[in-house]
Amino acid sequence: MEKLIESLKNAPTVKFGDYEYFIHPMSDGIPLITKELFEETIDKILEKSDFNCDKILVLEAMGMHLGAGLCMKTGIPFVVARKRPYGLPDEVEFHQKTGYHEEKMYLNYIEKGDRVTIVDDVLSTGGTLVGLLGALKEMEVEVDDIIILFNKGQVKEKIEQEFGVTIKTIFTVKVEDGRVIIKE
Repeated sequence: MEKLIESLKNAPTVKFGDYEYFIHPMSDGIPLITKELFEETIDKILEKSDFNCDKILVLEAMGMHLGAGLCMKTGIPFVVARKRPYGLPDEVEFHQKTGYHEEKMYLNYIEKGDRVTIVDDVLSTGGTLVGLLGALKEMEVEVDDIIILFNKGQVKEKIEQEFGVTIKTIFTVKVEDGRVIIKE
């Protein structure tokens, strides 16, 4: 976990209004994603689950590379919750509201009875995950696992309780005085 820890400690931070945001290769695509950092990240995610699922579900945009790496390692196909509609049959819309952004997102190729493992980069306000879990529940899709690379908020337990799920994280972090602090 050496590369991940080093990259977190060196991550630049910015403010969007009152929201403190850290910029990291695995959650923002900048600075550079190196082969070593990418492999270490995928290996850490693989340690968190047996991936007993039909599909790996990631979110646009920064979940896409995580889905690709996990698909290559597990052989399980991945599908992306997208930020724009495609108008495909059975497309499902859900609402995403983060600490600094609000929009609709869209699910395709997820069907009733599917077992999915959700993988995402950051859990902060929980707005994206709550919208996604609500849509999956309505679709009668089983969530096998939820794995989040960086837990930045205080909403994890609330979401777990509300939806009856367990959220597994690689790191819990906070931004303080312009620096990323690793809590665990």
